[in-house]
Amino acid sequence: MACNTYHVAHNIRQPLASLYNSEASRSFIATFPARTGSSRPLSAATVSCSRFTWDDVVRVSQPDYLPHDSTDLRGYFEKIKICNRGSQQQSDFIPLIVEDQIVGCVNNLFAIQLRRFQDVFVHSENNGNGYGSYVSLNSKLRTPEERTRAVGEVIKCLGEEELIPGIRNELYPVSSSFGAPIFFSLERAAAPYFGIKAYGVHMNGFVERNGKKYLWIGKRSEVKPTYPGMLDHLVAGGLPHGIACGENLIKECEEEAGIPRSLSSRAVPVGAVSYTDIDGYRYKRDVLFCYDLKLPEDFVPKNQDGEVEGFHLIPVTLAANVIRRTEFFKPNCSLVIIDFLFRHGYICPEYHGYLDLLRSLRSGLS
Repeated sequence: MACNTYHVAHNIRQPLASLYNSEASRSFIATFPARTGSSRPLSAATVSCSRFTWDDVVRVSQPDYLPHDSTDLRGYFEKIKICNRGSQQQSDFIPLIVEDQIVGCVNNLFAIQLRRFQDVFVHSENNGNGYGSYVSLNSKLRTPEERTRAVGEVIKCLGEEELIPGIRNELYPVSSSFGAPIFFSLERAAAPYFGIKAYGVHMNGFVERNGKKYLWIGKRSEVKPTYPGMLDHLVAGGLPHGIACGENLIKECEEEAGIPRSLSSRAVPVGAVSYTDIDGYRYKRDVLFCYDLKLPEDFVPKNQDGEVEGFHLIPVTLAANVIRRTEFFKPNCSLVIIDFLFRHGYICPEYHGYLDLLRSLRSGLS
């Protein structure tokens, strides 16, 4: 297929939990005083997402940094809003249909680019089938393998033209719903451009000490192509073609945090969160399967793939403060931690907006 050119850390520091022992805490707060005189929290707007330090994280997490906000859910709602942009642009997209099943959606302008590849994509106008205008695959492509190969050639061309940046050579399955037959597989970077529902696994690794829970938090490498330097879960990863959720999580545990199978196999599936983010040509529909893993007190994660700058152990209540008050976390990680806060009793029904917040964590499951 000819392309027509268009220009259109392994650094493990002392766990932060140790800073909250009585003597260490007094010393730390003396060094980094709370900013009680300001009503505006330190956030990504004032400290670059890739420039903030662990000291910044601890400072903004302190209860006295913004007193009296422990029951205020507005910061959580804001993080969910960040992940669910662009709903007013839905009318700019048309369905992507395979074997009479809607598997995605394509921006009208992006669909024009696909018209160049008529041996792969077919643009149909209103024809009484109830879909209106839509994009489908050429009927000559009958098997998943044929479709995967042909669509892959198109993605390669669009990648060379920088219409689809960040090609990863990692395939995602395309189906009408999770667990349904797979029609073909699609390059991961292209999934949002075709409105394909993508799936991932996200794990909160926690420790219990003296009746209190602590979360292991990672800081992404500064050289990561996406969200460099931001805070992350202990383990997270996309769900590629050909691997089950649980097995994928075990693989990611080893690669991202050095967690052996003997521990990672104990991770408990606890549900899912979802979101829909529309930005330009991109229609990102993600479902994140959530896991909890209670780790031994003496376990220290060690990144194996170079994608994490370092890990720290943070009291859950203070990690919650960081989410409410800043944009330090990779956006979708905030949703998974908010879900953890619900399930472990840190967000209570007495808080105004409780049910609305709970529902908004799964807005993209339908």
